[in-house]
Amino acid sequence: MEVKQWHRKSLLGLEELSVAEIECILRQAAQFKEDVPNPERKTDHLSGKRIVNLFLEPSTRTRIAFEIAAKSLSADVISITGKSSSLTKGETLRDTAMNVQALGADAIVVRHSSAGSSLFLSRTIDVPIINAGDGAHEHPSQALLDMFTLQENLGSLRGKKITILGDILFSRVARSNLWGLTKMGAEVTLAGPSTLVPKQFEEMGARVSHDLRESLADADAVMLLRIQHERQNSTHFPSLAEYTTMFGLNMERSKWLKPDAIILHPGPINRGVEIDSELADSSRAVILDQVKNGIAVRMAILYLCANAVTCSHND
Repeated sequence: MEVKQWHRKSLLGLEELSVAEIECILRQAAQFKEDVPNPERKTDHLSGKRIVNLFLEPSTRTRIAFEIAAKSLSADVISITGKSSSLTKGETLRDTAMNVQALGADAIVVRHSSAGSSLFLSRTIDVPIINAGDGAHEHPSQALLDMFTLQENLGSLRGKKITILGDILFSRVARSNLWGLTKMGAEVTLAGPSTLVPKQFEEMGARVSHDLRESLADADAVMLLRIQHERQNSTHFPSLAEYTTMFGLNMERSKWLKPDAIILHPGPINRGVEIDSELADSSRAVILDQVKNGIAVRMAILYLCANAVTCSHND
């Protein structure tokens, strides 16, 4: 039995995490999923703690999952959105966070449109910062729940072939998954039009493909991404219809996949664009499993960051 300590106060991204730290989070998530299988059951691991969700970008799944995760750990939860914050009156992000800390926050979960915002806050205030998405940079909790779901279905990720298909250039989910999956030994292919999947991603350890059939042929899993219109400052393809014609996944094209390959999507799904409804609702898709697993994974993140705890694992 080897004991490893979780030393980090904050979770800012997967680029900086070691394999041992990623495994620590995933093991803790598995334990919480077993111990707290539904929101009606709670643990007291964060009893007396106050978690503030500072969501300055729109969110449904991530914000709600963090709220449920914190409440499942018996923490008090306060959620603040961009429209309800003093940022609309000209207050800076730093001042908003400093005031939230002064009001007794024990940890702050932050979603912001600017890359590096979570890192900035972690250097500004004393309480743990958990990155719930910073611009097109990273989305660590999403990638961790994706890896958790992949492990449930595929077992060890070492040697598994994972294709991420869609808008890679502007996707924080793609970046976090690329860092995490490659560290766990998976072989990652990034696929889509050349304007959204530039060759520069090969420098991060991925294989880049602009051929849909070839990129799906030997994949153990394919993760679809929506087009990130809100982060694009120019048109990177002529139309959504053309994107769907070239790279949309439908029932016919799903025959290019191996029979046991699974389909993931971080949401929100643009049905009829990156994936058709019949395939999204098929037995191949584990999309709702991702949503459910997001609670256990975020419980693990909150627990580890808000407490100095020990992770153990068997060698």
